Amino acid sequence: MSLRQMEYFLTVVEESSFTRAADSLHVTQPALSHQIKALERQLGGALLERLSRGVRLTAMGRAFLPHAQLAVRSARQAERAARAAAGAAGGELHIATVHALAVGLLPGVVARWRDRHPGVRLILREYGSTEVLEEQLERGVADLAVGPEPKDWTGPLVPIGREEIVLVVPFDDPLAARGTVRLAELADRGWIRCAMEPLVHGQPVLDWACGIAGYTPRTVLRTEHTSTAVRMAAAGVGIVAAPAHMVRGAVGEDCVLLSLEPAWHRSLAVWSRVPLTGAAAAFTELLAQVSRTSTATGGPEPSSADSATSPS
Repeated sequence: MSLRQMEYFLTVVEESSFTRAADSLHVTQPALSHQIKALERQLGGALLERLSRGVRLTAMGRAFLPHAQLAVRSARQAERAARAAAGAAGGELHIATVHALAVGLLPGVVARWRDRHPGVRLILREYGSTEVLEEQLERGVADLAVGPEPKDWTGPLVPIGREEIVLVVPFDDPLAARGTVRLAELADRGWIRCAMEPLVHGQPVLDWACGIAGYTPRTVLRTEHTSTAVRMAAAGVGIVAAPAHMVRGAVGEDCVLLSLEPAWHRSLAVWSRVPLTGAAAAFTELLAQVSRTSTATGGPEPSSADSATSPS
């Protein structure tokens, strides 16, 4: 069984056609069919059912598919890592992250990277939660992940600092003149909630934290993206809790940021399936430098892998 045969198989599945797959691979259809049949003989059964209008996976094909995908991705990742480590022109580093960091912390880091390593191209993939981020990294879609520190990751992991979770209000809000606020003071306020809100002990972090403060938060709006929620808060729709880096990246100076008392922080990390070497190690080092110089420190450590700290 060869990597080329698995690539051919995956292309046929993706295109749902031997003809389109052959065109995509720039090979003849007989050559493609020969490779697929050879693979099926090695495995001892049919992977694809040939239909009059395309192909369909057999039970054996469905079982084989995720393993073939992982093998091909891993091979491509190995090639990228080797080229990037050597500083070769055309080398790539694939980075997976959560939306809040893609909007907030990473733009400045990527700009510095481009100045220092113009020969290594970055590919950024964004996800809505740390759980999805971990799942996608395990599937091999990226060389490394950047996000809230995962709880049970068994591979290489490098802490890169912490980010503060702040409240966002407009300039004319009664709280705007204050630097800090306690959650217990906000029982009568309306909250903007985001689908990307992290979980603590199986429930959204705001429900959990406000519950400790003695009330259930009143939700006035739900959004898909944190950046949308921040824009809504700046316009006066309600209060939102969000990472400070992301708030500045999303709206700049168009709102007031309030620290929670006690302060909320969450730990950030870079993690990977394989040891961080070459370009991956260099990017991690640069990210740690930027994070530590631009992120406020202090306050207790996070009590959950992807949550803000528990209020006390």
